[in-house]
Amino acid sequence: MADAIAARAADKQENPFWFSICEWGWQQPWIWGKRLGHSWRINGDIKPWWNSLAAIIDNASFQYWATDFYGHNDMDMLEVGNTGQGDPIGNLTYDEAKSHFTVWALLKSPLFISTNLPNTTEEERDILKNPDIIKIHQDPNVGESIAPFRWGNDQPDFVSNATHPAQYWSGNSSYGVVFMLLNNLDISQDMFFNLTESWAIRAGRLYDVYDMWTHTNNGTALRNMTVALPPHGVVALLLNDAGPESDPSALGLPYCGIYWQCTWPNGTYYSN
Repeated sequence: MADAIAARAADKQENPFWFSICEWGWQQPWIWGKRLGHSWRINGDIKPWWNSLAAIIDNASFQYWATDFYGHNDMDMLEVGNTGQGDPIGNLTYDEAKSHFTVWALLKSPLFISTNLPNTTEEERDILKNPDIIKIHQDPNVGESIAPFRWGNDQPDFVSNATHPAQYWSGNSSYGVVFMLLNNLDISQDMFFNLTESWAIRAGRLYDVYDMWTHTNNGTALRNMTVALPPHGVVALLLNDAGPESDPSALGLPYCGIYWQCTWPNGTYYSN
């Protein structure tokens, strides 16, 4: 199939059409998929309920590295607006639908809409049309996915958990440093992180914070942030450099390279 698509493109002097490979992740297509096609499924078939989404996100937390301009992990079709095969229990909550779309977009999965759009609610259509989230997905200069930096909730990092996948993600974009926090609990929680837990953040700098769901500027962050999220909720933030910190000692803060490597001005080691 790949050869036939390439031959047709050469014959017609056209770009090849999108070749979406599906063998459900059985033979590790994230390793070889981009040699043959444009995207590849990494998991079994998706269902419109949270446990299915969580299991796919867990898979993606170990395969995100394979996505770039030359190929994309396909996390399966979007379930925003779908019900559970005639079972109303299968419906996603509004927050779960937002989380679903956010994760799929920021991990640069193909966004295949699979619902009957005339039957969707205005809220569901607004999720699918979010211009700030789509802007990151369609970034003209940065092709890679965001990546997890911490699992949270006292779970060991980089250990698979199909019901409680990674919650703290970050990455680069043309528009700023992206942070995504995903509440994998059935209850609300306050989620805390240090900015320099992300490889894309520079120590000793302030960062302006933009919320990609409320479409608002939310002040300036100094070293860390706390975000309150509802059950299975998400926040997607863009951080942009707002200049150097003031003298840390004047603020009662040590000098830090990253959040756990700090010293006071007299050289005394400090760790928070």
